[in-house]
Amino acid sequence: MNKLKFGIPKGSLQKATINLFEKSGWKINVNGRSYFPDINDDDIECAICRAQEMSRYVESGTLDAGLTGRDWTEENESNVVVVDDLVYSKVSQKPARWVLAVPADSDIKRLEDLQGKKIATELVNFTKRFFKERDIDVKVAFSWGATEAKVVSGLADAIVEVTETGSTIRAHGLKIIYDLMETNTQLIANPDAYEDPWKKDKIQQIILLLKGALRAENMVALKMNLPEDRIEGVIRILPSLNAPTVAHLYNSDWVSVETVVDVRVVRDLIPKLMNAGAEGIIEYALNKVI
Repeated sequence: MNKLKFGIPKGSLQKATINLFEKSGWKINVNGRSYFPDINDDDIECAICRAQEMSRYVESGTLDAGLTGRDWTEENESNVVVVDDLVYSKVSQKPARWVLAVPADSDIKRLEDLQGKKIATELVNFTKRFFKERDIDVKVAFSWGATEAKVVSGLADAIVEVTETGSTIRAHGLKIIYDLMETNTQLIANPDAYEDPWKKDKIQQIILLLKGALRAENMVALKMNLPEDRIEGVIRILPSLNAPTVAHLYNSDWVSVETVVDVRVVRDLIPKLMNAGAEGIIEYALNKVI
């Protein structure tokens, strides 16, 4: 029987990933401290591992595919197939950034000002390559965590750290002076596994439904009734993916209109629809938009 060995990232992305899979149709049940959760798909075997190590497991063939950040694939220089990008995180559907930060009162203003200085980061290899390419001699030290504190305590002159909003960095009295890399979650695959037709089809199924679930998070469906002679006025103000669905109500000169719209426009759109003659407006969430 064919099986796809799939890696779920442990840590900050774990909950968001499991929630995304559930919206996509897969229920993943993590039992206590087990690294091999159950999934309601006999074709998939799940394993939980750190995002930092995911590309190594996928490259070696221990896993056929998995989800990790672009940053860790580049850090490990892993030979894997990047199947597709999935922009999601524990906070939002926005890419995270690896940034260079220094104390707010530091004289360091530019990359060149770091010549001969010490940088603390978890992203050691990438940071070394980044500065070497720019011919700036720096010492890069690995940080096991609480990287912001390394500068505050004087153990480093600067840090390279990942951030989504920058609020934690500012809260530690630091300022961002350069963005090194934008990173997002990627579905990666072992090259040999991706050559296998069955495994490739299964991976493509997963990416299709995950992306559909992500797209649906920013969209809602609207359904409403209105007199037939008000259709044109409503259609003019009603956004949709392609075109709204219009259906006549039984034995009536009224119609039902249904469409999918960006969730951000709904609060302004509904009053306009009512003024245009729409009644019985229903808004409902979506699991997937393919």
